Amino acid sequence: MTPEDLVAHYGLEPIPREGGRFRRTWAGPERPDGRPEGSAMVALLTAEPDDFSALHRLPSDEIWHFYLGDPLDLLLLAPDGTSSTPVLGPDVLGGQHVQLTIPAGTWMGARVAAGGTWTLFGCTMAPGFTYEGYEHGDAAQLTARYPSEAARIVPLCRP
Repeated sequence: MTPEDLVAHYGLEPIPREGGRFRRTWAGPERPDGRPEGSAMVALLTAEPDDFSALHRLPSDEIWHFYLGDPLDLLLLAPDGTSSTPVLGPDVLGGQHVQLTIPAGTWMGARVAAGGTWTLFGCTMAPGFTYEGYEHGDAAQLTARYPSEAARIVPLCRP
């Protein structure tokens, strides 16, 4: 199985601004505020230098799910100023996660772990994702707020 096989199988398309490729697989009924009740997507990141999930934050909790491939390194920057670097992957007894909830308002970014080739993962949200709720991270602002993570923030930002 190759990334190209997965792109063809799932009909994955580029994720605007954030990076990677995805396809929405489900959206629930529309709420009065215009958001779906929930949403799910499947996504693919590769180890190519510019293929990463850029730092962004969302107004609702988002659950990330590991499906196939190599581990995925995440950087999470919490509203309280703390940070963490969880890993999505199959080695759950070694501390990796097959499912990880990222709280609303947390800056999140990800890339395939060093030495890996690709990761197939998914995300679900309730209420569901809309582009209006997506906030793209700015390297200068984030490094000022989280200076101890500057070396990790800059490579996970794009203009």
